[in-house]
Formats: sequence, structure tokens, C-alpha cells
Amino acid sequence: MTEVDIAIVGAGAAGLAAAGEVAASGCSGVLLEARDRLGGRGWTIPSPVGPLDLGCEWLHSADRNPLVARFEAIGLTIDRTPPPWSDIADSPGLSAQERAAFGDAFMALDERLAAAAEDGGPDRPAAQLLAPGDPWNPLLNAFSAYYNGAEFDEVSLHDYAAYQDSEVDWRVAEGYGTGLIRLAPALPTHLSLPVTTIRHDGPRLVLETPRGAISARAAIVCVPTAILTSGALRFVPELPDTLNAAAGLPLGLADKVFLQLDEPEAFPPESQLFGDPRKTATGAYHLRPLHRPMIEVFLGGAHARSLEGEGPGAAAAFAIEELVALYGSGLRSRVHVLAQTAWAADPFAGGSYSHALPGRAGDRARLATPIDNRLFFAGEACSPDAFSTAHGAWLTGQAAGRAALAALA
Repeated sequence: MTEVDIAIVGAGAAGLAAAGEVAASGCSGVLLEARDRLGGRGWTIPSPVGPLDLGCEWLHSADRNPLVARFEAIGLTIDRTPPPWSDIADSPGLSAQERAAFGDAFMALDERLAAAAEDGGPDRPAAQLLAPGDPWNPLLNAFSAYYNGAEFDEVSLHDYAAYQDSEVDWRVAEGYGTGLIRLAPALPTHLSLPVTTIRHDGPRLVLETPRGAISARAAIVCVPTAILTSGALRFVPELPDTLNAAAGLPLGLADKVFLQLDEPEAFPPESQLFGDPRKTATGAYHLRPLHRPMIEVFLGGAHARSLEGEGPGAAAAFAIEELVALYGSGLRSRVHVLAQTAWAADPFAGGSYSHALPGRAGDRARLATPIDNRLFFAGEACSPDAFSTAHGAWLTGQAAGRAALAALA
């Protein structure tokens, strides 16, 4: 049986950060990853038009995001172009006057959400703050589907308001996933090795894997909440409080489709439009990100789950039909599918990023609570105010690594 001081389960942003703390400490450690690659939900792939981020893409709160300096230090390019959602493009489906009206409706909802979260009242679904009968409610729910991975009726008001964002958003030209992999520390790492059980009923922890067991004085668990609730990773004895907290923080869904353009000059770069602004089941289209000849499509919430259920190719087909409805049938032959995601079907993720269910805003702190000062938890779902982001996951990984080392000391 392999013996180490600290075992880290999961090599996404949180796991890599925790591994960095252990590697710098002089304690022995091992990083165990079920996938055949590092990065978790940070995943960059090559394409004919440049790197594509299938998972996390934006350096949110970039002016205080700790990964910005780290990426720059290893020679990656930080693109500071403003995000496309600040520039809704002209389209046949949304006039300038309507764009302004939607912006007003969005700001009014945001103010109501903030005020309701501060008034000391009980938690409730954020959907209760939608103005009854507002014609923009379907599109506001579509925004929630992209932003939270779920519509507002599944989102905790208090959790939504707890997210802290400086509204400065940048990108990594070489890809966010590329950056995370390059930050991997010099710690023994095993890929394609899922941990199936963690036993904590003896003097040392025992982590069971298909290739044998690992004994550790402490473990840092950095897997998505969907993996915890599915039973893919078991604890013996069971951890009912931890698993209940994970259940209150399900992973929403935000899928992407990438379409290459034959005639990119027909589309304004770095802008966004909606397929049908009067529906929730619609896509958000990022036109020519980083001035590349492509369109990046975002599909979220129940609509994205439905498209995944229809099988491979359904999301791309839907996106192309929405664009054809806006730009004419001639577009059909001038776009080509580069890639598309299916994060709900991913066996090592089960979704995109966490949101707290109504009444469950306190579950982030519960999930992050160590067990017996030797089982520690990290990941974006554990972040109190930067959940759903890679930098939020990174910060929790650093904190869990330091806490584990302090416990051993």
C-alpha cells in the first residue's frame, strides 16, 4: 500500500492549487485524477481557428483574480477585450429600443434581488423577484440558465446575492484549460485513476482505487458535487451532513457549441445576440470571439439538458437553425461545427457549475467543513462568494491545502 502524508482527489483547479501547497511544503503527497487529463472542468482543445475552451473561459473579477498574475508569469497572453454581453449586437430579432428595454428590465431585477437579499427575510427562489407579466421574463430566465446553469426558480436568492464580482472579465488567448495544466506542480500524479472509496475508520485514511489502495494521514477531496451525490465516490463511514450539503448545491448546466464561419466579415466581432429574445429555450451567440472566424454558442439550464437528451449533434443543429432564422437559409452552408459539449453526460462532472437550491445558501460552508481535521473539501461549490468560477475553486484548493498541512503539523 502506497503511503503519503496528503492525498488529493481530483486535478481540476482546486486540486491543482492544493497540490501546489503540498508540493511546496516538503510533505509527501499524491494527486489522483479519474480523467486521462488534468484541468477538470477547465479544458482547452485545439481547432483550426485557435484554442477552444470547452469549460471555464473567463477570468472573472480579473482585477483581483489570483490566476491572472500566475498565467502571465508563465508567458500566457491575457486578452483584456471587454466581454460580449456588454455589447448586444443588432439583429432582426431585437431592435435597439428593445435592447434598451431588456437592459432596463435586467437592472431592475438585479436591484430587486440585491434589496431582497439584504432585508433579512428568509431565503426563497430568485424567481419570486421577477416582475409578474414582464415580457422580458423569458429572456431573464435564459440569462439565469447561462449564468447559474439553471432557471431562477431553482436558484437561492441569498446564494445568488452572495456572489462577488468586480465585473472585470478577461480571457487567456491560449485557453484557460491550457493555463491550469501549465500550473500543475511537481507532485506525483496519477491519471485515469478514480478514487472509489475513502475509508476514515482507522488511524490512517485509506483511499481505494482500481489499481490498489493508498494510505494517507489527510485527504483533500476536490470533486464536483454531482460526483459526491451520485455515490461514485463513497465514504466509510458515511458522511451524511457533507453529502446533504452537496445535494443542496447541484451542478447546473451550460453547454457550448463552436461554429466556424466561412464569411466572418459579415459579423461584428466581440458582440453577442440572442436567438429568440422572447423565449427561455434560446441560445446566446458570441460573435467572433478574439476576432476569430467563429461563433461561440451558449445553451443553459433545462433547455441544454433537453438538447443533451436528444443525443450528439442536437445542440449544434438547434444553434444553426436559430442563426438561420436570423440571417437566412444561406448561412446554413457557411457554418461548420468545430466542437460541442455535453457536460451533464460527462461521467466525471455531471454538469457545469454549482448553484444553491432555494433555502440551501448555507450549504457551501457546510460542504467546506473538514471532517476530523483530516478530510478536507475544496472546489468551486465550496467558495462562499466566487462559486461557479475556476479562480473560486483555486482559492478553496489553496485554503484546504494549507489547512491540511496545519493539521498535520
